[in-house]
Amino acid sequence: MGEVMATQTIEQEVVTTGESGRLWADGDELRDTKAPGGPIEGKWAKRQFEAKLVNPANRRKLTVIIVGTGLAGGAAAASLGEAGYNVLNFCYQDSPRRAHSIAAQGGINAAKNYRNDNDSTYRLFYDTVKGGDYRARETNVYRLAEVSASIIDQCVAQGVPFARDYGGLLDNRSFGGVQVQRTFYARGQTGQQLLIGAYQALERQVAAGTVKMYARHEMLDVIIVDGRARGIVARDMVTGEIETHLADAVVLATGGYGNVFFLSTNAMGCNVTASWRAHRKGAYFGNPCYTQIHPTCIPVHGDTQSKLTLMSESLRNDGRIWVPKRAEDCDKDPRQIPEQDRDYYLERIYPAFGNLVPRDIASRQAKNMCDEGRGVGPAVAEKQADGSVKNVRRGVYLDFADVIKRIGKPAVSAKYGNLFDMYAQITAEDPYEVPMRIYPAVHYTMGGVWVDYDLMTTITGLYATGECNFSDHGANRLGASALMQGLADGYFVLPNTINDYLAGAPFPKVALDDPAVVEAVNAVKERISTLLSIDGSRTVDSFHKELGHIMWEYCGMERTEEGLKKAIGLIRELKAEFWRDVKVTGENEEFNQTLERAGRVADFIELGELMCIDALHRRESCGGHFRAESQTPDGEALRHDDEYLYVAAWEYGGDTPVLHKEPLEYEYIELKQRSYK
Repeated sequence: MGEVMATQTIEQEVVTTGESGRLWADGDELRDTKAPGGPIEGKWAKRQFEAKLVNPANRRKLTVIIVGTGLAGGAAAASLGEAGYNVLNFCYQDSPRRAHSIAAQGGINAAKNYRNDNDSTYRLFYDTVKGGDYRARETNVYRLAEVSASIIDQCVAQGVPFARDYGGLLDNRSFGGVQVQRTFYARGQTGQQLLIGAYQALERQVAAGTVKMYARHEMLDVIIVDGRARGIVARDMVTGEIETHLADAVVLATGGYGNVFFLSTNAMGCNVTASWRAHRKGAYFGNPCYTQIHPTCIPVHGDTQSKLTLMSESLRNDGRIWVPKRAEDCDKDPRQIPEQDRDYYLERIYPAFGNLVPRDIASRQAKNMCDEGRGVGPAVAEKQADGSVKNVRRGVYLDFADVIKRIGKPAVSAKYGNLFDMYAQITAEDPYEVPMRIYPAVHYTMGGVWVDYDLMTTITGLYATGECNFSDHGANRLGASALMQGLADGYFVLPNTINDYLAGAPFPKVALDDPAVVEAVNAVKERISTLLSIDGSRTVDSFHKELGHIMWEYCGMERTEEGLKKAIGLIRELKAEFWRDVKVTGENEEFNQTLERAGRVADFIELGELMCIDALHRRESCGGHFRAESQTPDGEALRHDDEYLYVAAWEYGGDTPVLHKEPLEYEYIELKQRSYK
């Protein structure tokens, strides 16, 4: 019944822009055939045993390209190099250590139950599926929970300086969406410390000769020969040279696409180009509309910002979130507002979880408070749907007065000191004395390249790991699970599944003059030549900002059918103008950041269109995807499991993408309305 209803919905959709009059086409049903049968507790062990092996002598004859050097890519390159494969590792930064994983702050989850608070592999599995609003694959999530404990052991062995308690044992803290303490951390710089651990393992293999590093290289296309991924086309970002690199398999570990919104917590260089180039060559894109809005970010302060700054979710362990009960108090110094005039709204609405509700819920409620006129901080000019401009306050308080009083300033500083320092440097306010002001911002993307249980995409021999795949988080990621997935994929999953494919090697040798190679190289060169030849009047950043405004306004924290249809039309107009009027200065044969950004923004524009189409087709609310037309009487997300219990896997189709549905089957967790009250 659900399949029929979903199809009827698709057939009714039309859009006035575009030649076909259809927004998308229906494709065949999609299934993950790699996950083995049997009880969920034994699936991963069974898959590891059933997967074919490659003997050590043969590994030396095989080459694997890994694009990305963050936790997923760096860990995978180190692991495959250690196993004896020849690894070519690429990153666009000047060093593998500059990967955006370094920016993660609060912690990494693992089901070790060190606090004896009844944690378990199953509980981590359950919390993750529930946190994702029942839109993730059971098999992948259980495996993630299962290998999580091994990640901590691996990192401790590498010397990662996790926080420890008075007795010297590893410490834990809580994160949103759970009622146990399972998050391991290194103050507010956990990502940096974990990345250094992976980087050391990677550099060991570079020194051993099993890994060859290509820094300042950007992947611009994937090479497919006889249906298999056999290499990439990359641009040397220093010289502009277009290079061809061939291999027996290709792995993408290139992170998420949050910068489609222009303003996000991502580094400015983060982009979707590698994933999108693969998508255009045949890799399906799963659930692109699932965007995570992080509730704990420093608010926007004006039109000149290029990015937003994250304040770790770990601060919600001890900080209390509130707004004034009365709008007339919003101008007051928060220290002058008495306790009885404060609304600790998360503690009021969700007494069981309080300030530790999942990110999507905390973000939506912060928006609701500000929409009611009870936001705090400087008023920011905000364009309204009717075109008018209204000054609104977009901020809520994150207050540490209670915990400072309870355990003292030195103890608070020991846990969060570097985060407090960051906030003080950016805002010129002392969070030890005055509550922080925070507001939601784009942070992570749960959607990404579709992969099967082995992490292989719909292109044979092309794998996707970490945030750039869609597989583990459903419609909302729990805090401290990004680092967990990246290291799980890199250290433990990919090295145990890619063997199954590589056991079929050696594959036929590919020559540089192979028609498929020549075609990929020529396509990259032609695209660059086109960008340089337009010589229009608008800067690349102006297009990116306009795209970001469209995305945030119509496909951000709240989506509506009317708004999404409008956004699709606006994006298509923007795309046409981009290819008609963009100004790209300089030449290819040189260091040219404008050219780099132009290629990335062109891909963001196409991705933004698909995100809006995906959000439009999914007429339900789930996790970070909140359709205003689908909510409970008390304003919570309302799913429609009878119609939308599937992964939306999109095949590239130009103006008319093709929707393939992968049914989600829940055998070990009961489907029910999410509640954190």
